[in-house]
Amino acid sequence: MKKVKRNFADPDLDRIIEMAWEDRTPFEAIACQFAFQEADVKALMKKELKPCSYRLWRKRVENCQTKHLRKRSAGVNRFKYSEQRTISNNKKSNQKQ
Repeated sequence: MKKVKRNFADPDLDRIIEMAWEDRTPFEAIACQFAFQEADVKALMKKELKPCSYRLWRKRVENCQTKHLRKRSAGVNRFKYSEQRTISNNKKSNQKQ
């Protein structure tokens, strides 16, 4: 497996970490917005978080049914981030403004 090395601006890095912590935001949403796959997110979290925080996050992600679209039940609706329109890489939201 190849490691994807990318340099993100601080706001983008913060947003990826925030999305990874959110229970209702699937890894597929991160991949769509930042072209960062699940394994890349896990590696980033391991690098950026304290070891204890990373272990807590991994335990939470493994037990969270909403982090993976294929495990998600039909009753879980799409989660919309409150500042979605301010994200510059999201072209669809910017067009609606």
